[in-house]
Amino acid sequence: MTGPLGGSLRSRALILAALFASALLALTGRLAFLQVVKHEELSRLAERQRSKTITLRPERGPILDRAGQPLAVSSRAESLFALPARIEDPERTARRLAAILKETPGAIRKRLEADRGFAWVKRKLPPAVAQAIRALGEPGLGFVEESLRLYPNRELAAHVLGFEGVDGRGLEGVERAWDSHLAGEPGLGLVERDALGREVTGLAAVIKRPTPGQGVVLTVDRTIQYLAEKELDTAWRRTRSQSALAIVLDPRTGEVLALAVRPTFNPNSFATATANEWRNRAVTDPFEPGSTFKVILAAAALQAGAARPTDRFYGEQGSITVASTVIHDWKRYGWLTFSEVLQNSSNVGAIKVGMALGRDRYYHYITSFGFGSLTGLGLPGESRGQIRPPERWSGLSLATMSIGQEVSVTALQLIAAFGAVANGGMLMQPQIVRATLDAAGHELRGLEPRVVRQVIAPETARSLTQILTGVVEEGTGHLAAIPGYRVAGKTGTAQKLDPATKHYSRAPGVLSFVGFAPADDPRVVMLVLLDEPKTEKWGSEAAAPIFAALGREVLRYLNVLPQDAPPVQIVRAGEPGTSVPVSLPEASRAAAALAPGTGRAALDADARSARMPDLAGKSLRRALSVLEALDTQVEVAGRGVVVSQRPAAGEALAPGAIARLELAPPTARR
Repeated sequence: MTGPLGGSLRSRALILAALFASALLALTGRLAFLQVVKHEELSRLAERQRSKTITLRPERGPILDRAGQPLAVSSRAESLFALPARIEDPERTARRLAAILKETPGAIRKRLEADRGFAWVKRKLPPAVAQAIRALGEPGLGFVEESLRLYPNRELAAHVLGFEGVDGRGLEGVERAWDSHLAGEPGLGLVERDALGREVTGLAAVIKRPTPGQGVVLTVDRTIQYLAEKELDTAWRRTRSQSALAIVLDPRTGEVLALAVRPTFNPNSFATATANEWRNRAVTDPFEPGSTFKVILAAAALQAGAARPTDRFYGEQGSITVASTVIHDWKRYGWLTFSEVLQNSSNVGAIKVGMALGRDRYYHYITSFGFGSLTGLGLPGESRGQIRPPERWSGLSLATMSIGQEVSVTALQLIAAFGAVANGGMLMQPQIVRATLDAAGHELRGLEPRVVRQVIAPETARSLTQILTGVVEEGTGHLAAIPGYRVAGKTGTAQKLDPATKHYSRAPGVLSFVGFAPADDPRVVMLVLLDEPKTEKWGSEAAAPIFAALGREVLRYLNVLPQDAPPVQIVRAGEPGTSVPVSLPEASRAAAALAPGTGRAALDADARSARMPDLAGKSLRRALSVLEALDTQVEVAGRGVVVSQRPAAGEALAPGAIARLELAPPTARR
């Protein structure tokens, strides 16, 4: 077509073609921009729409006792999650889950209807429960593998261990104090969805594996801990005390062998307990120590030369007036030697000793023994107690502090101070962790005992120990005596302030006994404390018998030789014709006597078939304990632990045979 009309149509066609070409070019450019320039960003966006990244909790490192026995371990468990948008009928799904999880459908439905893309339904399920839920085949549900913390001994050492929270963090005790070491490093997982955004049910895909935590070895001995808890629990229930605690410590190293608290809880189900039951009262709760603090006064007076054991103090027939306040004794006394002041726990005598010592010197020794400062044990929530400086003392303070009032201490501070007396005047830092382990269970670092300071001279400590044995043998602590062992210790009966009257109540307050044994070579220092017992009123009646019962079992377990055990002859190599009588533990003889079928004939048969035990690495005392049940003589060369023996382990051992042991110093622990 020609003419004006044809030209117009061609122009329109060209314009339309140009527009199409421009649109195609723009579309091509946009596609190129999205696929090339924005590729990485859009890929990440698509991945986020297709998947949900979650944290994978690592397996927590183990906590072991000093012998390597497990106190806290971890295993694998599955945790249930939901993608609420994928669940078509939350009410129906909640009902089905409630029957398996033993929860109300309403509580579960709230989690399933959460206004977010991901929600936890239940963490750390037992295998049978997880399998039952998986069998439901419900869309929108999935599982993530997590670490489950287990405490195989239930309540044993609960306040030392603490527990792990649902988020994998350590709460309370060693779990909290060493959380960064035990926890490990978390990993990452993907909760996968299909192209339509629907959940692919199953385990999350791992994109970064978690790094397991490392372990720790405690100073606690599981057997001693059990013995302490057994005795304490019986006394706590019998006396109906508000609370109770017992601590066993090695005075030579400061290592805590046991720490028991009542009331207690099961760390496996910590959520069912209260914060009051979680609290480690041995480190968190300061109290007025009462008469046990007279030992600190005595140590200061002896060291400063303010009193000697034979010095005499008049007891004023039971009362003394200081700063217009009358302070009464528990019994009327006349003249008492300094030793008798402690043996009879005389308040008047202690006040006169305190006055002779003076406030500045007394305060110096109080703080030198560690009161008013953290012990450095490392458990959370530790209190410093309260010791006011002398410039803030009233005219009555020196007198009341001489009898353990107007001062607050923790049980840990008190036992550490007694440990210093038992350790020749040397104060050791209390220790609860002995070594750290790597993820494979190998020792990373040994934590060696640490000396804080020499508080009093060794001769002062020996003199004070002699006085404290008199407290048990002749004084108020006679119920703390342990047959076969000399015990040094002190009773304590501390009243509490009545909040209503602001005066000391006559009701029983804190009853305690602190001491160590054997007095001439202390292996353990122990503290027993009962708070507000309903059936007892004196520390000598309530706490001292618990000390005796616990001490007897602990010393037997440690193979500490009683003084009255019959001797066995040991010939030192190179010393012909000489012998050293060494007592052997009564416990091993009793074990043989009580074994089934141990009549004379049975014992003779056992002797004929005896084999030499493997004694490598054992101390002389432990080796003798093993050999005691066998009719044998012992020759010893050297000192330390057994490094060689004849006969060799497993060889026949005839009655009357000579067992030759070579000892050498043990390799120092790293």
